Amino acid sequence: MSVETSRDYRHPYRPRLLRWGHAALRAVGAERAVSLAPEHLIARARRAEGLTDLGPPDLAPLTHLVASIEAEAALHPLGRFATATRLVQALRNRLRAVALWTAHPEILTRPLPRPILITGLQRTGTTVLHRLLAADPRLRALRSWEALNPAPMRGAPTVDPRPRAAAQAERALRWLSPDFFAVHPVEAEAPEEEVLLLDHAFLSTVAEATLRVPTFSAWLEEQDQTPAYVMMRQLLQILTWQRGPERWVLKTPHHLEWLDVVARVFPDALIVMTHRDPTVTLASFCSMVAHGRGVMSDEVDPQEIGRDWLRKVGRMIDRSMAARSGLQVVDVHYDTIVADPARVVRQICEAADLEPPSVAEVQARMAAMPKDRHGVHRYALEDFGLTRGQVEDRFAAYRAQHLAR
Repeated sequence: MSVETSRDYRHPYRPRLLRWGHAALRAVGAERAVSLAPEHLIARARRAEGLTDLGPPDLAPLTHLVASIEAEAALHPLGRFATATRLVQALRNRLRAVALWTAHPEILTRPLPRPILITGLQRTGTTVLHRLLAADPRLRALRSWEALNPAPMRGAPTVDPRPRAAAQAERALRWLSPDFFAVHPVEAEAPEEEVLLLDHAFLSTVAEATLRVPTFSAWLEEQDQTPAYVMMRQLLQILTWQRGPERWVLKTPHHLEWLDVVARVFPDALIVMTHRDPTVTLASFCSMVAHGRGVMSDEVDPQEIGRDWLRKVGRMIDRSMAARSGLQVVDVHYDTIVADPARVVRQICEAADLEPPSVAEVQARMAAMPKDRHGVHRYALEDFGLTRGQVEDRFAAYRAQHLAR
């Protein structure tokens, strides 16, 4: 029988060895020994790569992010170490990317054939749909190891070390939070969200989906996302330069909030928007946030998560509904993805001017992704201080437009 995920979000799972390590560090007052100061992170990255040019955009977002983390995230010692490591890695990627663009300026003139961008509320089937389409050899998905290290390592051996590094990160996450893989599998060789590429500009929702950073979240909503999307496009050009095929199939709920920017940076993109009742998706996503936050901190408040993400998801929906006009959008419903995936894939392929795969082929792809293979994800609105009526009221216009049948 499959293991069920915990709903005791205030008490995250901790391996015994980690509990001992945290206690030892706190006993000697060393729980904040790892510096998150931006100047220290930048210096570490430059030393590690032997490079100095971080290129545009500017690093003001990193300063805002670190200030919010220090004041609000309540990281435990390993969470602090992991956060510093992630930020340094993003800076190292930028250093390598700028060096590569400088040595090969033709990379930034490389066209990106019309991409397919999947977006929609979290937990609406974007992952399974992305993986169904990514199995098409004519299309290219971002692999997890590429998202973590889009620019090739300098002076790397014949065997690319990036997949191995991602596999080590996957094993570490499985050890830290076995439940998380039942919520959202993070596998080194599997397709991953390009929001991780946006994060190289430190202008993405990655931080607020994994840490408590309300000040940064509020600041981020007022910023122009164009620099992040330009950087994302440039990193996709680097990845295309490394290997084909050249036509991308991408996905992240992050785009839902910024379709106006997507339209400017990827004007020919085909937008695929997934739909599912928010009374289901919001509880599921809040559970995902709570599990993710529990990896980094001992302080998880599910009620706060519910309040924050009811507002945030409402903003995402409002902005997407206002920005749809003039875009080519294919709307698909979660129930149809589950019941008739071949129909959905055919619909998207026809809109993308691709010959659709056979029904048998799509069914085989679906069978390779059995539900609950990592465990059963359990969640409920009341876990997060929310009611069905409250969510129905907030999303009444969206539900009437996209879910009424």
